[in-house]
Amino acid sequence: MKNLKYLFLFLLMSCSSSKVMTDYDNAINFSDFKTYSFYEDVGGGLNELDVKRVIFAINFELNQRGFKETESPDFYINVTSKTSESSNNNSIGIGVGGGGRNSGFGISGGIPIGAKKLNEELVIEFVNAKTNQIIWEGALNSKIKENRNPEEKELQYTEVVKKILNHYPPNNEN
Repeated sequence: MKNLKYLFLFLLMSCSSSKVMTDYDNAINFSDFKTYSFYEDVGGGLNELDVKRVIFAINFELNQRGFKETESPDFYINVTSKTSESSNNNSIGIGVGGGGRNSGFGISGGIPIGAKKLNEELVIEFVNAKTNQIIWEGALNSKIKENRNPEEKELQYTEVVKKILNHYPPNNEN
């Protein structure tokens, strides 16, 4: 049953209409960048545990693609996150009305239902180690539950990082 919950979360995230947004320096030869490291203050907007989850996901994805983490990298990685409250469109409408022939009286309202949702934008930046200039940036805005358990967070960050890094290097974009 527990695995079914994660499968449902994965399918829900896979079907989301969120689109990865990227920007990059088109004068850069991205094949020159093979090694990376993280900035010491990586993870602005994330708590320490979420920073570890994101770094683990980035390391996994980049290692799968042949990149290596090193002390003297070709590029540095910075990650930031911004969270904002999402509007809740689910509500139950209630109305009470009455009145006679020439007068009318009515009152109505809506009661929100469902858990509070948040928008989280995760941005990954690759910065040239020699020039300190951003060479590539990928961002994804996702709707998330306010109260997620650690397993849900890990799965969500793994999927978001994978979606973003699927657009690097830029010449591999579809």
